[in-house]
This record gives sequence, structure tokens and C-alpha cells, in this order.
Amino acid sequence: MGINTESEIEANLQIGPTDQGFVRIYIEAKGIEIPMDFDPEEAEEIAEEIRAAAATARQVSK
Repeated sequence: MGINTESEIEANLQIGPTDQGFVRIYIEAKGIEIPMDFDPEEAEEIAEEIRAAAATARQVSK
């Protein structure tokens, strides 16, 4: 499965700080739980990548 492959899988996504000073991205789908912890700098880099992808997606959809 790649970035352009559609899927019928539904998932829940939660993002928030942990009590250990990390940012957690938590994904739950079909009984699978995936917690991913990032230090604040890594989380900011991920946020920048998401913003860049959103900007590119806007251009594609025009």
C-alpha cells in the first residue's frame, strides 16, 4: 500500500502531549493501537511536513 492507494480501513487519530514531555500521535484501527512518541522538535518537523503536504494538495485540487 502506498501514499496514493485508497483504503476502506477506518482509524481514529489522537495527538497530544504526554506527561513525559513528548508529543504522542496515537492511532487506533481494527483493534490495533499504535502510539508514536516524538520529542517536541521532531513533532514540529512533522507539523511542517503536514503543512507543506496540505499546500501541495491544495494546488493539485485546483
